[in-house]
Amino acid sequence: MLIDYDNLTEEQINGAIEDVARHVVRRRLEAPAILLLEIHRPVSFIASQALVVGTPFLGPILGVDRLARYGSILHDRANLDRLIQRIDELAAVRDHTAKESAT
Repeated sequence: MLIDYDNLTEEQINGAIEDVARHVVRRRLEAPAILLLEIHRPVSFIASQALVVGTPFLGPILGVDRLARYGSILHDRANLDRLIQRIDELAAVRDHTAKESAT
């Protein structure tokens, strides 16, 4: 089964972005994640195609639907920008909430 990024809805892509951003911020890895995303921006399309090639191996472990959603982030560079922005937003909310509770 091949991953078809064109048939994913905007809702599925937004869900994937939200899911990845929440996992990153929950683990307080926003700085390394953003750095990694920025460094690999030029090869993000190639990485999305690597997910297509790796689907037979990774699909049973991660699920084909999840691979398609995560691959869609890498497939379109605009989605990378949206992911970075969402990570920044969630980290800012977390930091603001922590600062308020400390005072």
